[in-house]
Amino acid sequence: MADWMPFILFGVVALVLMLGYPVAFTLGGVSLMFAFLGEWAELFDDAFLQALPNRLYGIMTNETLIAVPLFVFMGVMLERSKVAESLLDTMVALFGGLRGGLGISVTLVGMLLAASTGIVGATVVTMGLLSLPTMLKRNYDPAIAAGTICASGTLGQIIPPSIVLVLLGDVLSSAYQQAQLEMGIWNLETVSVGDLFVGAVIPGLGLVLMYLLYLIGVAFFQPKRLPAARDDTAGQAALWWRVLTVLMPPLLLIVAVLGSILGGLATPTEAASVGAVGAMLLAAQRRELNMKSLREVMESTVKVTSMVFMIFVGAAVFSLVFRGFGGDDRVSELLTNLPGGVVGAVAVVMLLMFLLGFILDFIEITFVVVPIVGPILLAMGLDPVWLGIMIAINLQTSFLTPPFGFALFYLRGVAPPGVTTSAIYRGVLPFIIIQLIMLGMLAWWPQLATWLPHVVYAE
Repeated sequence: MADWMPFILFGVVALVLMLGYPVAFTLGGVSLMFAFLGEWAELFDDAFLQALPNRLYGIMTNETLIAVPLFVFMGVMLERSKVAESLLDTMVALFGGLRGGLGISVTLVGMLLAASTGIVGATVVTMGLLSLPTMLKRNYDPAIAAGTICASGTLGQIIPPSIVLVLLGDVLSSAYQQAQLEMGIWNLETVSVGDLFVGAVIPGLGLVLMYLLYLIGVAFFQPKRLPAARDDTAGQAALWWRVLTVLMPPLLLIVAVLGSILGGLATPTEAASVGAVGAMLLAAQRRELNMKSLREVMESTVKVTSMVFMIFVGAAVFSLVFRGFGGDDRVSELLTNLPGGVVGAVAVVMLLMFLLGFILDFIEITFVVVPIVGPILLAMGLDPVWLGIMIAINLQTSFLTPPFGFALFYLRGVAPPGVTTSAIYRGVLPFIIIQLIMLGMLAWWPQLATWLPHVVYAE
């Protein structure tokens, strides 16, 4: 019975979450219940819970996590300043006269919003409200229109600065140090959020390129599904001036945030503060910054940040109780005894995370699953940057996959009644295949994720 307690704990937590209870309180409440039952049955040592105050203090004093509220503030401020609407209108004017031009515009704007906000739900909802009616009005195939919006919206999972990568970087840093200690390595190497940001550049841009090639291919071979829109632009000179004035401010903001990290001028937390200030300046330039909007942005930031940090607390309780029941040892035995060695272990973990992505958000998976399996996989010799990018793209694929993908729910909530759920499901399938291809390429060529960090941070 004792050997099964960690897995029973995990299963009960997943079951309660599926019933719709809040994640943070489910993690903490169910774990404490199991801890009390385990102590009563003499299967659990309450000394593990005595480490909880130190865990919580570590969360409170973690400078890396300060980037979370700053990036959330940046994203919400850009959303409220209607940057997405201006970008989409300008891109439509630029590409709308081409077959598939609206789809290309949505993908490029989704990429820019991902690099500006990093918030998947906000991006999918915003793009769904702004672009889906226009695409349907221009006789686009509803399935392709919906699939393009969902896929481009989830780019916020992988294109930096991504909140997913911030949280993954913090967790993988601890897991990597733990793995090295278990391997008897005392001269510890580190992995940072900046490493993951740099490592995600090539895979993220590669996904965008593959999306565009797919849309161009459909427009070429099946033009009726992606027709050209009417060219309503007044003139080329006016159009290019409009492109310059609308695109340059967000691009400068992205360059300021990512460039300061890639150039070694700032840590991700410092770059996040640059992004937050830059988003305010951009809103002021668009005359969207006032006390009312600032108060709304700050309230949204506090709500999201509070939710994230409450999950941290619940995940810390779960982690201690899981470890107290010997869960780390059970999982390590399971993964190391799988056929196929490292390849088999990685495949099983990726499949587990993919399935958990149907019921858990990336925050819960990052702080519940990764601390358990991360040290084990890294102790097998895997590169932490490669593992982080694989996890991010895997979760991105999970959030797109019917019938439980979160991105599908976001779009279903704002889509017109004429767009059926089955159309949304059909539309995302080609993009799921593209992301699986990218996962396969990363598995075959880890250098897609590891080469650029070595170049940028070469000593």
